[in-house]
Parts: sequence; C-alpha cells; structure tokens
Amino acid sequence: MSLIVASPDEYEDLLGLWADLESGLAMLLTHPDSVQEFPLRAQQYDRWLQELLKQDADVGLYLLFQLATNSLVGYSASHALVCAVLCHLIAADFALPEAQRNSLVHAALTMNVSMTEMQNAMAKQTGRPTPEQQTAIDAHPLGSAQILKNKGVDDALWLEIVEFHHAEASAPNVPLSMLVPARRLAYILQVVDRYAAMISPRESREGRSAAESAQDILQTGVDHGGAVGQALIRVVGLCPPGTFVQLDNDQIAIVTRRSKRVNQPAVAVVMEPTGAVIRPPVLLQTTQDEVGIRAALLSSAVRERINHHLILKLSSCATSATVPA
Repeated sequence: MSLIVASPDEYEDLLGLWADLESGLAMLLTHPDSVQEFPLRAQQYDRWLQELLKQDADVGLYLLFQLATNSLVGYSASHALVCAVLCHLIAADFALPEAQRNSLVHAALTMNVSMTEMQNAMAKQTGRPTPEQQTAIDAHPLGSAQILKNKGVDDALWLEIVEFHHAEASAPNVPLSMLVPARRLAYILQVVDRYAAMISPRESREGRSAAESAQDILQTGVDHGGAVGQALIRVVGLCPPGTFVQLDNDQIAIVTRRSKRVNQPAVAVVMEPTGAVIRPPVLLQTTQDEVGIRAALLSSAVRERINHHLILKLSSCATSATVPA
C-alpha cells in the first residue's frame, strides 16, 4: 500500500504521529512507577506502531530513520522505537507466531526501562561510560525484567527476552531455528539493538551509516549463521528509506523506497556533485546497469535543507501510479 502525502500539513501530521509515539514511549520508560496499567500501555504503543507501518511501511521507515539519525532528544525512546519497528519487520520475515512476535516487540520497547535516564545522559556525554555507568549497563537486563514484573507484566517470554537480550550465545554454531524461543528471540533483539545503536549519533561520535552498520553486523555476527543480520538487510535494505547515499555519478540522493534487491532501492536525487540543490528532486530507481549507489552517507554530510514532504509526495504518487487499480 502506498500512502500519498499530498500536502506539507499532511507530512507534518504524519511526522507528528511518529514523534508523539516516541514521546509517549519516553514517558513510559522514564517514569514507569507513575504509569498505570503498564503492560496495557506498552501494548497500545505496539498497536500504534503497527498502524503507522500498515499505512505505508516505506514512509514509516523514512520518517523513523530521519528521527533516529537527526536528534539526540529522548535517545532511549528513539532507540527503543527503532528496535521495535525492526523487530516487527524481522518477525514477519521469519514468519514468527503472533504471540512470539508480540513478546519480541514488547521486549524491544521496554528492554532498557531500568536505565532510560542514564542512557539519555550517556548519549550527550563525550567520554566513555564511567565505572558506575558500566555497572548499571551490565545489570540492566535483569533490572529491566524486574521492573516489568513489578509493573504487572506476566508474559514470561517478554520477560525472558529482556533478561537475556545481552547474553552471550551459549551455542553459537547451532542454527537460530534450533534454539528455544526465548533465546532465539533474545538473540534477534540483541542484533537489532546493536544495529540501531550504531546508526544513532552520540555527542562523542556521529552515527555510522546504515550500510556500514549492516556490513559490521554481517561480518561479526557469525553466531547462529548470521541469520538475523541477513534478515535485517532483507527487511530494510543496505540503505533504508530516509538515509542518504552517493550515486556513481557523484550526485547525492535520499532513499525513498526499498526494492526486491537490497542494494538497489528507489531514491530521490537531491544534490549535484557541486553541492547545488536539485529542485524539484529527481526520482530514480538505482540499478547495476545504470546509475548505482557508490556509498552510504551520514545525514550530517548533507547540510542543505531537504524538502522531505515533496520527496515523499513524489515517491508516493509515482508508486501509486504503477499499482493497478
């Protein structure tokens, strides 16, 4: 399904829905003690997430990656939301049973509830974690699981995924499908957690490009055959919607939609090699035979203001025009 973002107001409204979801999640994670019916609230945010993705998953990813790579505000909630969306997409790719998918996404939303404020603070500090912070990081899987129990979470799988999402693989050579559900789902979350952390900026460093992060996951995530890293690339591509790329002809583009080929997404060309902004943006389907992608870029590499509403409008209209009525 393609969602046509027809006006600037519609774009701002849609971006606002994602931002509101992120803000609500931030309140849930920052002040769990004051939240009534905590499990129900987490489930409501999951349904909200699903509804936004159901409208148009590519537009949702575009907006999500823009939020994740351009702001340090509420890092912990932003990170949790990215992880939850990626887990949702991987669950569909793996055809997980609905109950397992739900437990996995709920765990992604809440895995850092015991260190939310510290995680936000660490995103703004320039140095490495202090010994006290490292101790809290090491303890947070158990701490988060305990908070969730105290707040009424009775889904044993949800709790186990949170508890084990940083555990070392006990049987790294065993295929992922052969692991018990809790360990399999915890490993999925562990890989997603790492990928999302790499693409997000900190005060001490810029985020890494999505393509570089994906390659790192594939090269080092050899446990269980690298199945999760491969699935991650299948569901979002090497360069997900909302991320910038340099084309073979040195033009700069932003990815608008995934394609069946993970390295050949649809893009909108926004800048000439000279740095001149292209108005309006030019839509292009990258291919190996014509203009392809030379490199993924960080959003900080593009300092000109980009008209994201117009890009999404053009992309959505073009996609809808190719779909039979």
